[in-house]
Order: sequence, then C-alpha cells, then structure tokens
Amino acid sequence: GFAVDIYACSLDQVGLYEMKVMSDKTGGYMVMSDSFSMGVFKESFRKMFDCDEAGYLQLGFNAKVDVFTSSEFKCCGAIGGLSATGKKRPNIADTEVGEGGTCQWIVGALDKKTTMAFYFEIANQQPNVMPPSKQGYLQFQTCYCHPSGRKRLRVTTVAHRYTSSSMTDITAGFDQEAAAVLVARYAVLRCEQQEWVDRMLIRLVSTFADFRKDDPGSFKLAAELAMFPQFMYHLRRSSFLQTFGTSPDETAYYRTIIFRENTLNSLVMIQPALLQYSFEEGPPQPVLLDTCSLKTDVILLMDDFFHVVIWRGEKIQAWYDLGYQDKEEYANFKALLQAPAGDAKQILADRFPVPKFVQTNAGGSQARFVTSKVNPSSAGVSSGQIDATAVITDDVSCKAFMEHLIKLAVKS
Repeated sequence: GFAVDIYACSLDQVGLYEMKVMSDKTGGYMVMSDSFSMGVFKESFRKMFDCDEAGYLQLGFNAKVDVFTSSEFKCCGAIGGLSATGKKRPNIADTEVGEGGTCQWIVGALDKKTTMAFYFEIANQQPNVMPPSKQGYLQFQTCYCHPSGRKRLRVTTVAHRYTSSSMTDITAGFDQEAAAVLVARYAVLRCEQQEWVDRMLIRLVSTFADFRKDDPGSFKLAAELAMFPQFMYHLRRSSFLQTFGTSPDETAYYRTIIFRENTLNSLVMIQPALLQYSFEEGPPQPVLLDTCSLKTDVILLMDDFFHVVIWRGEKIQAWYDLGYQDKEEYANFKALLQAPAGDAKQILADRFPVPKFVQTNAGGSQARFVTSKVNPSSAGVSSGQIDATAVITDDVSCKAFMEHLIKLAVKS
C-alpha cells in the first residue's frame, strides 16, 4: 500500500481538482496555500514528521479495515481517505455509498485523527418484521503497520437494539452532531445541491417533530434534534455545496478535508465558531454566528477550520489606529488586543493542516471571511445608511429558513 500526499502552494490553479482522487483513495494528506513561503505549508510539513516519545512517526501504514454485521443490516459503503478492495460477504448492501460493494477497505496511511464514515441499511424494511427487543452487532477490525515495523490489530464491537416501525424512541439516542457530519459527507460526495438537503430535512422533522396538522404554532422539536436544522442551514450556504466564488482547486481541497476530519472539526467547517472579546464581558464569550454579533466595540475570533480570523469592530480599530495600545494608561486595551491573538496562536499550533491566519476590521477587504459566514439576520441598514458591518446577500436568514421549514413540515 502507499499514500500520496499533495502540497499545492500557488496562487494559480495547479490541478488539485484533478489530482484529489489520488489523495482521497490512498489516505494521503492534502494541503493548499498561496505560497511555499507561508506558514500554512511550513508548519503543516513540519507537523507531518512529528514523532512520539519513542522516536516513531505518529502514523499507521497499509491499513485494512473490515466490517462485520449481524444479518439484519448491511453495509452500503464508506467515505474517507480509503479504497474498496472488492471483498465480498453477505453483509454487503445493493445500494452503494462512496466506496461501496465491499466489506473491506484499504487505507494507505492514517493518524490518530483519521475519521471514516460508514453507511448502513436495514436488510428487511417491512414493518413489524424485527422484534423491538432484538439486538444487532457491528464490528470493525483495523489492521495496520506501525512505523516500528510491527503489525497492530484494533477491534471495535458495538451492540444496538432495534426500534418499532413507529421509530418513536429513536429521538432519545439521536446524535445530531454526528448525523450532521454524515449528511454533509454524503451530500458533498454526490455534489447534491440545496434542494436535496431541504427535502431530507423536511422528511426528518415531519417524522420526528410534534405538531398539529396545518398549525405551525404547535411545532415542537426535541432537544436531541433542535440543532440539526441549524447545521443544515449553514451547510447549504457553505463552500462545500456553494461553489460560486471558489476555484475548482479550493472546492476540491475543502471537500477532501471534510471527508476525513472528526465530528468536532467538521462541525466547525459547517458552522464556524465565533468568540467575542470586550471590556464588559470579561473572559471571551461564545456568541451567535450572526450579524448581530458584529458590534463596533468588540473583537471577534472566528474559526472555520481553514481560516482563523481576528475581526475588530469600528471603534476598536479607530482606537488601534490612534495608537492607544502603546500608552501606559491604556494597558487594558493592549491586553484586549493580545487576548484573541494568544487564542489564535493556540489553534494554529494544534491543528493540521495549519489554517490561514487573517487579521481584519469592520469594512476591511478581508472582513469577507466573517461576513460570508454569519447569518444575515439584519441587513445592517439604518436610516438609509449602510454601515461597515452590513451583510449584503441574497441568502435568507436562519429565522426565515426555519419558518418556511416548519410550514412545509406541518402541511397536510
């Protein structure tokens, strides 16, 4: 087995879109930057050769992953940096998702953070065929070569029970974060557009929400499902499905990374994290990814996995331009400026591939990194004037999206 790592560092298109299949099918790394002189390349390349206490690379090579299931359900396939070997068993589904038609996959290289998504289907979907108390099992066997030359085998076995055809008790065990990432990988793989995501979401909420027919006011979604529509709203607007303004190489890079990152990192890609720093609040506070968070007297730190952005409000930027941070009597202002920089440095140190670091302010040319991600709950227009935090977009707000979703879900 082998892995193909691709480092594409150029302002021009280098054919990453055409070459990505080599990295996708072998588990190799992919890093994209504007230049080989930038920290994105230098730090990412250095981290690839980090060793553990014994002096070995923190990688596994030539891995084989086998899936075993009980007879009630079958494996449709897997999405991640892997290739199907074509090995056949009775637990292979007719429906293929990603690398399907097999029960064994090969991964050229993997590390501690490598994540693969497996998709399954029930073998017999007739109602009331399966007794609710019946237990099913799923086992993963991962065999890989350690850099020391030894072979290692990791076996993971899980059991689960089946529900009745009404599926009423599924909600209690629903992991909306993992589900959002699985749906995102599936949608990105098939290059599905917003319409597919919308139809899937309408089916889900109309099945599991509590409501009276044709009465949107009665709609209620359980806490275990409450965040899922919001994740889907941001997925619809993301660069994974919306390719306008993104080069083919950038699109290929973003899609390759979301195929192999863990749930937390993938959620940050779908719905970026936003921290607020201000004099009033004290420690940094997580705030809504919304235009209402773009205030004049705060500093924001946004992490969308690929970029770490420090954004300064108009008032903060004006004080900075006047040099208040260099005066002793404004030491608290200097500390406020340093706080997000320190947190950003920590993110850059812990992540692979290393994200691009951006500093900007309200109305600045690079403020687009923030304004393109926030929910446009307000137009930013007051008294006929457009302020520096205005977000001019054709996208509907999350509130309007949810209202329309609820109307369609309760429609008889």
